Amino acid sequence: MILENHLHLVARSPHIGDTIRRFKSYTARRIIDHLQIRNARQLLDLLALFKRVHKARSEHQFWEEGSHPQRIETEEVMRQKLDYVHQNPVKRGFVDLPEHWRWSSARNYAGLDGLIELDRRW
Repeated sequence: MILENHLHLVARSPHIGDTIRRFKSYTARRIIDHLQIRNARQLLDLLALFKRVHKARSEHQFWEEGSHPQRIETEEVMRQKLDYVHQNPVKRGFVDLPEHWRWSSARNYAGLDGLIELDRRW
């Protein structure tokens, strides 16, 4: 689920911390490159302002530091997590129904075409 200022995802990896770190690094680099190509100075300046002092190798800070991975071991917990994620844009007042949010897997679960590729095996 992609929202205007954060992201929720369900991922599977034997080394989830490393996977999330690589995901954040890759996506930040691609987004910052895109903003630089588009000469989006205001956004780039804002991302430079957010950069942590100890981040000597970068000019910008796209992602907030840290993540909050939670182990999902039962179908019941998976359903709870999906319901929470799918309700996010509804609770924020962006849409009336979860499947109306274009960047949500709720569309896929409602039988609609979604923009998010799903792997329902877990």
